[in-house]
Amino acid sequence: MSDAASPMLEIRHISKRFGELSAVNNVSLTINKGEIFALLGGSGCGKTTLLRMMSGFETPSEGSLLIDGEDVSKVPPYQRPVNMMFQSYALFPHLTVAQNVAFGLKQDKLSKAQVQAQVDAMLKLVHMTDYAKRKPNQLSGGQRQRVALARSLAKQPKVLLLDEPMAALDKKLRSQMQLELVDIVESVGVTCVMVTHDQEEAMTMANRVGVMHEGEIMQVGSPSEIYEFPNSRHTAEFIGSVNIFSTKVLHVGAEASQMSCADMACRLTVEGGVNALEGAQLEVAIRPEKITMARTRPEQEDNWVQGKIHDIAYLGGHSVYHIKLPSGMIVMVTTTNINRHAQRLTWEDDVYLYWSAASAVVLYQ
Repeated sequence: MSDAASPMLEIRHISKRFGELSAVNNVSLTINKGEIFALLGGSGCGKTTLLRMMSGFETPSEGSLLIDGEDVSKVPPYQRPVNMMFQSYALFPHLTVAQNVAFGLKQDKLSKAQVQAQVDAMLKLVHMTDYAKRKPNQLSGGQRQRVALARSLAKQPKVLLLDEPMAALDKKLRSQMQLELVDIVESVGVTCVMVTHDQEEAMTMANRVGVMHEGEIMQVGSPSEIYEFPNSRHTAEFIGSVNIFSTKVLHVGAEASQMSCADMACRLTVEGGVNALEGAQLEVAIRPEKITMARTRPEQEDNWVQGKIHDIAYLGGHSVYHIKLPSGMIVMVTTTNINRHAQRLTWEDDVYLYWSAASAVVLYQ
């Protein structure tokens, strides 16, 4: 990321209401120059409405939006230094690849030579030079996406907006194109904001992620920060898989704190202090891959449970085990399938699960 400390897009207390429905509620956000930022959330969370306000297709009910220091809240879309790549790509079917990329440049009344030079540069950037004379219906999904990206970048916008950019691609091509799109965006140096409901896409492509829920930003951070240190139950459950234990605080210490849990026979210990008084009810999150599963009881006194294998999902590179505790709670454990001939645990086996105090995360929302 270049020039990371310099803001390109500033959203200040933006709200958007449709009648009595509040789609976006008092959102403030700063996105830096050269950054790829992902707005992540489920359907109806407000992420697309927020993106449309950035583009100018929607007008904020309240608040302001600045691009490179200039307030563009009331500036129409065609006058903003912004371009959007739509989920459907929105290519003109009657135009060739080159004509699609040239369309916006011709609208700006550039000379024929300038248009041709920019079209050639963009097609080279997205590796589509050999397809310049083809029509969109003669291209694959990945090729159409490259053309849409070239068209979006041709006018050299300060901000590139991506609306569910990989939704139309199959899983294998999606994984390939995620990395390719990041390389292209970073090589151009444009600031990019993308909207997606796909956590893997956000984690792969973005420098930072903003998790949205019911019109609000729940948490902003790097993909690792969002995953390893979720600040709420919603974020913990939306990003990856997670086990959540309901606990009661027994002791708050500087180096470690202890809780009781109705689903465990022993204490649950977390690293460091917690922001709660003794006797408070708290939820503690533990990711499935942080848990070790064994046939024998661990030597540690805290942070273990005994259960029975209730279900198994074999996913090739790894397996997900569902362990049923005596209380009835189901705990997920992820194991890596390293050894092809290993004797694996199977249904109805009795097992012990254990984890370190550093693996447990306290949720305060």
